[in-house]
Amino acid sequence: MSDRFVYFDAANSTLLDDRVVEFMHSVMSRKLGNPSSHIHSAGIAAGHVLDEARAKIGALINARPETAILTSGATESNNLAISGFLRGNPSYGLVVSEIEHYSIINQARRLRLDGHKVDYLSVNSDGLIDTNQLQRVIKKGPSLVSVAAANPEIGTIQDIEEVGRICKQHGAAFHCDATAAAASINIDVEKMNIGMLTLSAHNMYGPTGIGALIINSGVNISPLFDGGNQQMGIRPGTENVVGAAGFGEACKIVSANRDEWNSSLTTLGESLREGLSRRVPFMHFTGHPEKRLPGHVSFWVEHVEGESLLLLLNMNGVMAASGSACSSNLKGKDEEDLAASHVLTAVGVPTDICAGSITFSLGKYNDSRDVDHVLSLMPGIVEKLLAMSPSYSDYMRKKEILHG
Repeated sequence: MSDRFVYFDAANSTLLDDRVVEFMHSVMSRKLGNPSSHIHSAGIAAGHVLDEARAKIGALINARPETAILTSGATESNNLAISGFLRGNPSYGLVVSEIEHYSIINQARRLRLDGHKVDYLSVNSDGLIDTNQLQRVIKKGPSLVSVAAANPEIGTIQDIEEVGRICKQHGAAFHCDATAAAASINIDVEKMNIGMLTLSAHNMYGPTGIGALIINSGVNISPLFDGGNQQMGIRPGTENVVGAAGFGEACKIVSANRDEWNSSLTTLGESLREGLSRRVPFMHFTGHPEKRLPGHVSFWVEHVEGESLLLLLNMNGVMAASGSACSSNLKGKDEEDLAASHVLTAVGVPTDICAGSITFSLGKYNDSRDVDHVLSLMPGIVEKLLAMSPSYSDYMRKKEILHG
């Protein structure tokens, strides 16, 4: 194993910012009680920590602090947004894009089985939804629309402001999963007419196990489980005070530094993409070439298995992610069969010659040396895997027959 540490998996989880760690440590060193204990000073102090965290979270996306419902992370927030909304508004149908996160897609499947009306928005080969289709669908009746701001697997950024405009025009409720996007793009829930917004701390250099669902006034949500009256009863249970403090501080740091980070990440991403296109054969990039997260490069290589590529990269100190069936933890019809990524299928990646995509997602801690290291490794790794690939052997035999 290499002693290099090149972390290219920021879309799945960013590395914790040292300033966030220090801030959380300072909060843990205070004498804090239960924030629901409003009578004594220790409980009041804990409540102040939560208030401060919500203010920082709200400032990042132009939301009022009281609209931030703290959760355990994006999956809970997405479930609260979809299932909680439909519990409170049973006459509404659900409209989601084909490339949403599993915490949305799997809810849609379950809800359809339970008899709810569910429509799926198709995407083009770049991963962009068809806004004309969106308009046609939501004209049929009251709808909850859920479209992510950006897709973590292929990097494509949707025109969320246009989606919000269409939803407002036709009276549809709009939920946006901003998990992959909030550290990279400017999101304004008021300007973009977003009724509910999902955020996750560990995707913006904050701690794991804490997230939020922004719920604007006028949006009716039913709780998913019973408990006390914390957070207006929408999300009962004692709040994660220290996690919330770290989340808020991470939002504050993102707000102050996002533009600078994006400039650097865009340059690094372009250098990585250009280098891969020149050095690696059978390369196919995924996602929109321009409307994409900064520092995000996703691709698949013909005849090369994504998981094998990841393993060899990891042996050389490079950590990345795969959209391949092998690393998605999903099985197909039997134990040996592997289910294809629904995102790759939706954008038309051919399953017969694609054995898994790769996502390189850079973060603020990456630099040009990391890019150079990966570019030095990729040609040799791909060459090694092609030599082991049965489909590549078949390809070469057919090529020899055709060309003598």
